[in-house]
Amino acid sequence: MTARTTRGRPRGTSKRELELIAMRLFTEQGFEDTTVEQIAAAAGISGRTFFRYFPTKAEVLWYQFDDEVSALRTAFADVPDDVPMMTAVRRVVVNANRYRAEDVPELRTRMQLVATIPALAATAGAHYDAWERAVSDFAARRLGEPEHALIPLAVGRTTLAAARAAFDAWLARADADLTVYLEAALLGLERGFAAPP
Repeated sequence: MTARTTRGRPRGTSKRELELIAMRLFTEQGFEDTTVEQIAAAAGISGRTFFRYFPTKAEVLWYQFDDEVSALRTAFADVPDDVPMMTAVRRVVVNANRYRAEDVPELRTRMQLVATIPALAATAGAHYDAWERAVSDFAARRLGEPEHALIPLAVGRTTLAAARAAFDAWLARADADLTVYLEAALLGLERGFAAPP
């Protein structure tokens, strides 16, 4: 009796696995020197299969950010009507950025890569626009204005700017939880950057 070899589907992978592999390779050998084929091989898949998950290697580091945009939209939909608009924006954004202590080194690595590699930074625009729109759409609903009206757009863009400033300060100082920086920046925005009473 001879042994039979059964052929089945190759083992699966996930966006998360590809992200971790890509981050490791980008950190170890540089973004430009890391190929899609290397990332795919480390995950045990083909280069063609990689492109079923992501359109480019730069997009690997953005999928969790895109999940955050969905989480923001869900959270904004649940805000009670009696919560002031900018208070709601601050609370939703801060809550969407709560990380476990063990996740912080990875978050710092991802953000450092995006901040320092031009090819990664160049892909940021569409993702930041989607994040900004999640805030602007909430502001538009609250104000009873069209989504592309001036004030809702201003709320979305200034919130994104304040959040990015908080991330940059957190990356540079590494002396407190990210939410401390977000809370301070967004509270400043909520108060019009006036001195607290």
